[in-house]
Amino acid sequence: MTKERSLRIVTYNIHKCRGMDARVRPERVAAVLAELDADVIALQEVVRGKKEKDQLTVIAKATGAKHYRFGETRKHREADYGNAIISKFPIISYEAYDITASRREPRGCLRADIDIGGRTLRLFNAHLGTGLFERRKQAQMLIEKKLLNNPKFFGSRIVLGDFNEWTRGLTTRLLKAHLVSADLRPFMRRIKTYPGMMPFMHLDHIYFDPTFELTNIELLRTRQSKMASDHLPLVAEFKVAA
Repeated sequence: MTKERSLRIVTYNIHKCRGMDARVRPERVAAVLAELDADVIALQEVVRGKKEKDQLTVIAKATGAKHYRFGETRKHREADYGNAIISKFPIISYEAYDITASRREPRGCLRADIDIGGRTLRLFNAHLGTGLFERRKQAQMLIEKKLLNNPKFFGSRIVLGDFNEWTRGLTTRLLKAHLVSADLRPFMRRIKTYPGMMPFMHLDHIYFDPTFELTNIELLRTRQSKMASDHLPLVAEFKVAA
């Protein structure tokens, strides 16, 4: 008999922990994520520094996760800034990829190989640019052999993050040619994730190999989550065969 386990994953652009009230409060973002009780969390726009609080450490401690990795994309007021992955399961290895494709702003994708009970999950946490042609180049970078099209990753990939694409553009079409796109519509009526208070754009996306079965997807729309960042946390639940 094939054993299955459930896997709860969150993607969340925390906007440097600067809320809609312009206050930088890592503890508020941490409280939002602790409420979700996720197995794995992918964060974008994380700040780690000495003068400012290490946001990743604050959030990981609040969620009870012992494993986390960080991929720096640039500096922010002398602090490190980039993407992070937090996991309740052991992280076997990780790699940060530079997917900068313009002079606008450095961008990155962080991969973590996570041991989920004897099976390896390859989680790719991406934050793409705001420019149309910039995203097109970054989409091509994502499907290169060293990233998503690495044969040793096939069957174990989940790609998620802030893609800054609210229409079905080239990025969406390219990723859907290689992976299953998580369709929010069967699970909820309102699918917009940005901005947090009154969202009217769907910027945050999840793609996955068909070996994972998507069983539920939701947005956290509490009063606190609407205030904590300019994005809402997107939560997906999967069934994973051992």
